[in-house]
Amino acid sequence: MTLELNYTPPYDWNWMLAFLGARACAGLELVTPERYCRSLSLMGHSGLLTLEPDTARHRLRVGLTPGLAPVARQVSERIGGLLDLAHDPAPTLAGLGPLAASRPGLRLPGCIDPFEQAVRAVLGQLVSVAMAAKLTARVAQTFGEPLPGNPGWHLFPEPRRLASLAAEQLRPLGMPLQRARAIIHIAALCAAGEFPLERPASVEQGIRQLIQLPGIGRWTASYFALRGWQAPDVFLADDYLVKQRFAGMTPGQIRRYAERWQPWRSYALLHIWNSDGWLAA
Repeated sequence: MTLELNYTPPYDWNWMLAFLGARACAGLELVTPERYCRSLSLMGHSGLLTLEPDTARHRLRVGLTPGLAPVARQVSERIGGLLDLAHDPAPTLAGLGPLAASRPGLRLPGCIDPFEQAVRAVLGQLVSVAMAAKLTARVAQTFGEPLPGNPGWHLFPEPRRLASLAAEQLRPLGMPLQRARAIIHIAALCAAGEFPLERPASVEQGIRQLIQLPGIGRWTASYFALRGWQAPDVFLADDYLVKQRFAGMTPGQIRRYAERWQPWRSYALLHIWNSDGWLAA
């Protein structure tokens, strides 16, 4: 089954595919400079989806294997969230001004599955991007179901599957016990419908609630808000690279400086991360 989804240019597809490719998890995702492919289970249906941008027509070609055809509309919504397809760049570019001038096509990467993204955020604590991807792949390959008819592909484990584990079962994959316990706790909350998988009315209040959970600090909660909720106005003032770009400032001072970019601070963060040599004046 093939679909087409529209988007408003400019859109930096090279950057987006490179971003997703650096975080691709073996068995879940396959990313090349031209396309993104991954497994997905949704509402009892499962299969593979393939995404290929058609930059000349400003459309995204979506290929779905037959198993996902019954939920094509819902899959399209998930894809829109992953790739920020509905975003109108004009107000953001106007609000960010010179900060966005060199990379006007940057979009906010979201996610296909907020639960999976929550697990990824925890696994990404204090490790490299590459190691976080390896850990996520190990979780999927060890505890996820194989995708029927597609050798080598797995589905990310359902919350109830991870919630049923003991921390000692996750530790051999390469994570500390505290991190394993945090993942199991999140999974249990998701299985019970008590974890905020959708963006709350107050993102800041939602972040504060996430920080109350064991094993989740402010950086992890904010990063999940950025990608899991695709919140447009989050700023990671205590991020390592951000602190380098704001030399001599405390996190509080950085947050106050970033207020000039409201309500697009998530996009400002992306531009700061991806603008070599940018320093706060």
